[in-house]
Amino acid sequence: MYEPTHLPGFVAEDEGRPAGLLTYVLEGDACEVVTIDAFENGRGIGTALIGAVKELGARRLWLVTTNDNARAQRFYERRGFILVAVHEGAVDRSRLEKPEIPLVGNGGVEIHDEFEYGLRPA
Repeated sequence: MYEPTHLPGFVAEDEGRPAGLLTYVLEGDACEVVTIDAFENGRGIGTALIGAVKELGARRLWLVTTNDNARAQRFYERRGFILVAVHEGAVDRSRLEKPEIPLVGNGGVEIHDEFEYGLRPA
């Protein structure tokens, strides 16, 4: 587990105001996107943040989202990420240490699994 406030990242700005944030962990030639958040949808903020992290030049770029987050899954897939692993029950196991993790997420879908996405090799 990471504490995102202690991680390096990129801030997208719009007229000097924060418009989005991406944090990451870079270890050797692998980079994990830990958080990504665009404060307004549909403006290219998330795409710009993904572009910025790509510029780090990591050979492996990857991230994890939960099974309820279909919108994020589509976002990543449209930007060249592919589903590389399903970690069944990962959220259930995390809930043992952090019981505040909700059982139900986006669209009323129960959250149990993590989906790992990796950037499709060029």
